[in-house]
Amino acid sequence: MSNYTIIQKDFYRESGKMLSSPEIWAKCINPNLHFIYILRKCQQYRKKSFLGAFWRLVLRHHQIKYGFQIYPETEIGEGFYLGHWGALVINPKAKIGRNCNIAQGVTIAQANRGKNEGVPVIGDEVWIGPNAVLVGKISIGNNVLIAPNAYVNFDVPANSVVIGNPATISSNTNATLGYINNKI
Repeated sequence: MSNYTIIQKDFYRESGKMLSSPEIWAKCINPNLHFIYILRKCQQYRKKSFLGAFWRLVLRHHQIKYGFQIYPETEIGEGFYLGHWGALVINPKAKIGRNCNIAQGVTIAQANRGKNEGVPVIGDEVWIGPNAVLVGKISIGNNVLIAPNAYVNFDVPANSVVIGNPATISSNTNATLGYINNKI
């Protein structure tokens, strides 16, 4: 899969096949994929270049249109998947691994004080359910499912399911089985 672009890898998560440029454009009718395409184009070019400035202007328009507050500075691994559009906030300093699914209403935020001052680092193959909140300098391991409406302000080990508010952790080696499809 090393011969494919990051955009092709992101779109593979939705379709299960590597798409050509025209096929990618056809899929951009979907707001989630359209936004990911624009975000990746922004990340492809330096901020102060002509194309960088152009794509950032386009991204800003679509941030408002679709309700995604994700910035090009955010480190996001390949195989990124947005389940639904609307009301999604990710701090630009957050780091997100490969094959991650993020649903609507999710907030990945910075804590400005206390022992967890900072932003989350999210591992590979993490599924974050609707309206979940991840806040502070926390580490989310690989193969973690964060259930809808969970509030997470502590480290989560790999192979876990996180449920509730306040959140609790259950060990599960198949945490994301059936939730994360078409992995890169």
